[in-house]
Amino acid sequence: MNRPDFMALALQEAEAAALRGEVPVGAVIANGDMVVARAGNRTRELADPTAHAEMLVIREACGKISSERLTGHDLYVTLEPCAMCAGAISFARLRRLYFGATDEKGGAVVSGIRFFASPTCHHTPDVYPGMAETEAGLLLKGFFKGRRD
Repeated sequence: MNRPDFMALALQEAEAAALRGEVPVGAVIANGDMVVARAGNRTRELADPTAHAEMLVIREACGKISSERLTGHDLYVTLEPCAMCAGAISFARLRRLYFGATDEKGGAVVSGIRFFASPTCHHTPDVYPGMAETEAGLLLKGFFKGRRD
């Protein structure tokens, strides 16, 4: 059996978010070869500023395994997480973080405050930036260009 392309699934979630009028960010949590949860941004739909793809997918995965810890799980997200999401990733004890496009304005992993490098960060996942960066970046640029036109 081939291993699922988790970032491709996250991109599908981002595309679905764009169709809902949301900023196109998608996320998948995997454990081994298994998808545990997947989500896309829903901040507008839910009128909830915390309804980022990462927050939603973490909540769903924790609910499915009945634990606040996702030790041994990996997160795939199409955009560099913000400070709020980086904090949730740390508290959930995710093993690895893979992300697509860098977010120079709002990112907090390799941009901005670099949350995981903070001495007050309790857990730092292994971080792998730039996965499907071109595809994720084009999706975001296209979405915002459409908003400006």
